[in-house]
Amino acid sequence: MIDALRLCAALLVALHHYVGTWRVNQPHNLIWGRPSSDIFPNVFRVTSYGWIGVEIFFVISGFVICMSCWGRGPRDFFVSRVIRLYPAYWFGVLFTGAVLTLWPAVFKPPVSGRDMLFNLSMLQQGSHIADVDGVYWTLWSELRFYLVFLLVVAGGLTYRKVVVFCCAWGVAAALAPVAGLPALTLLADPDAAWYFIAGLALYLMHRFGQDMLLWGILGMSWLMAQSELAKRIDTVEHVSSWRGALLLYTVFLLFMAGVAAGLTDRLQWKWLATAGSLTYPFYLLHYAVGTDIIHYFRDAADPRLLVAAVIAVMLALSYLVHRFVERPLSRLLKRGLTRSFARLGPAPSRRAAP
Repeated sequence: MIDALRLCAALLVALHHYVGTWRVNQPHNLIWGRPSSDIFPNVFRVTSYGWIGVEIFFVISGFVICMSCWGRGPRDFFVSRVIRLYPAYWFGVLFTGAVLTLWPAVFKPPVSGRDMLFNLSMLQQGSHIADVDGVYWTLWSELRFYLVFLLVVAGGLTYRKVVVFCCAWGVAAALAPVAGLPALTLLADPDAAWYFIAGLALYLMHRFGQDMLLWGILGMSWLMAQSELAKRIDTVEHVSSWRGALLLYTVFLLFMAGVAAGLTDRLQWKWLATAGSLTYPFYLLHYAVGTDIIHYFRDAADPRLLVAAVIAVMLALSYLVHRFVERPLSRLLKRGLTRSFARLGPAPSRRAAP
């Protein structure tokens, strides 16, 4: 079910970018050439909320990272994140950069080869270098989450330690906007922290069962997230309402609580795992390249068929990237990093705590 939710979130984001953003609803926009609400009057009202797929990604990330790291040490955590994030990302940077350089239409090509190469580090936002593709901004939040959560992984994950982390990180995220401390804001990541915290609380519910403390953490994350949703609508999206976004996010959290409680455990279709594996490369590739395709073919095909075709092409490309880039490179990276860590000596042993 988590894999299915990932794919649904990715498709929501893609439909939003193709049909439902403020940008594509402007006259003479570079994607459609006219407001998308004129082309898709009913679909636009729905896809204008598709941006919330990013928040869904963050919650799922908190859940999955906690699940995958339980009983593992910081070395395993580091290796797992590198082999999961970088192979498809490297391909995405080079492929998108090449497409934008050869066929610039909606987005400008990378300012320089130097900037595109720096994008391969995934640290460009920390150095105030433009992303090759605008969707990469979410990876900066993911990296900061991994950095702070690594501190908990290093000591061994337990119910108590994860709860304390949720509370401490939540306090830091709440204080960061008024503290005026750039380092605190950087690590606390107040724009995204509460979504990751919600995912962590949901995983603890899944592993240990529900209790009032975990529902309290989830409730606090919901209260803080509703403010972040409103801020994003006011400053970035401009096309959806706070009430609608909050309703969708609330329904998602309740559904995730059901997943955590095991209500969907019977759904074990194998194709869902394959679908979930396409989510990350699809997210990395869909935006700049997909809107370029729409720009060049908007006058040659029915708009609805064009959007469906672009999504199908992006899914097919994502499968090829997963099959022929992610999997081989991940194996190579895992072997190399494992040998490198072996030269450092055995990891310090620790006794598991309740």
